[in-house]
Amino acid sequence: MTSQQQIITIVILAVITFMTRALPFIVFPAGKPTPKYIQYLGKALPLAVFGMLVVYCLKDVQWLEGSHGIPEILGIAAVVLMHLWRRQLFLSMAVGTAVYMILIRVMV
Repeated sequence: MTSQQQIITIVILAVITFMTRALPFIVFPAGKPTPKYIQYLGKALPLAVFGMLVVYCLKDVQWLEGSHGIPEILGIAAVVLMHLWRRQLFLSMAVGTAVYMILIRVMV
């Protein structure tokens, strides 16, 4: 890419980023209540995303070979238990990831 193309690319990306950040404030101003369907999506979509993430992460696990999915199962169990105990999403994900990463290194 030439310098001019790089500058144009950066400007376009900056404008798009700004617009995606500003759009919710334009569409849903502070004085008006948020529509019920948007509130519903705000509650339902995070769970749907995590459900899809679990399915995606487990789709290639070889249940009848090697470690038989033990690191994956224990990693998921760690996430669930940590979340039930502390109710902190990022802490739960960090602990589950750490458990999984340690297990895949130990259970070779």
